[in-house]
Amino acid sequence: MRYVRPLVVLIAALAAVLPVPARAIERVYSQGVYPLLQPAVTSVSSLTSIALFDVSVAALLAFVGALFVHRWRARGFARAAGRTLVTIGTLAAVVYLWFLLLWGLNYRRVPLEERLAYDAARVTRERAGFLAREAVRRANALAADDAAAHLDEEALARSLRDVQHALGSGARLRVAPPKRSLLGWYFRQAAIDGMTNPFFLEIVLNPDLLPFERPFVLAHEWAHLAGFADESEANFIAWLTCIRADAAARYSGWTTAYQHLSSQLPREERQALRAELSPAVLADLVAASRRVARASPAVRMVARDAYDTYLRANRVEEGIASYNAVVRLMVGTAFDAEWQPELRR
Repeated sequence: MRYVRPLVVLIAALAAVLPVPARAIERVYSQGVYPLLQPAVTSVSSLTSIALFDVSVAALLAFVGALFVHRWRARGFARAAGRTLVTIGTLAAVVYLWFLLLWGLNYRRVPLEERLAYDAARVTRERAGFLAREAVRRANALAADDAAAHLDEEALARSLRDVQHALGSGARLRVAPPKRSLLGWYFRQAAIDGMTNPFFLEIVLNPDLLPFERPFVLAHEWAHLAGFADESEANFIAWLTCIRADAAARYSGWTTAYQHLSSQLPREERQALRAELSPAVLADLVAASRRVARASPAVRMVARDAYDTYLRANRVEEGIASYNAVVRLMVGTAFDAEWQPELRR
């Protein structure tokens, strides 16, 4: 152990900073190792409805606390504190390596922009406005048919697998049912919609999500499980998944698309688009805004800053702003008449 501990810390440090070509990550890990790991790990973690994230955090805290108390009694406070800090550093290195192996290396894969028929020249205000108006039209039509009454999760999962296939992936995703978690209170206070646990490949959703929000958020977390770590890519995959699933999912997909797209338009155009929303769609969006408004501003700010730091540490240069970067993918990608994304030739 005298030599193993510094070796583990060194390996973790090198894994954090050494550059590895994205194409190598894509070929060996994202399209090779990860598709084998994900179904197996998610199948095991899905055996319980309790979030293993909660259990693992509690176990680690209990272990470190008990170890510190034992050392304090045997060697005194100062030596116990020093040795326990060394233990925490080693555990942090092990957890980081576990994170990279189970999921985290997907942050370093080839960006979707390089695989899709994407052209930055298409990303214009005019095209964003056109797509936003299309989102309003489709959301209004679906709301008029009372489409958001019930979500078929099996159909949503099939749709996500179809999207994977359309993007050239032969991997078969093992979807995970949302789990109960002690994080529910925190999600409410921080206005966090959901989370993918990268250590056990399970998902947790905010228990206060409205029915029309849930399909998109569920598809977003499943997209993370499928290996799309970047938030903008997970949003893009979730949108593609929803708009080709059942009516409830399509309504969720198009209303969320409207929210993302309109947020990038000038104020006058946003107001004009909002005036075109049907009363039913507008009522849903107002209810969602009220849900978010019930969060604690202080907790929300701390959570936002912490997640922004986490994303940047994983080489996402835009940090938390990457959520809205989905607009670039939606507007800059070429689609066929059925909203099937075209691939780069």
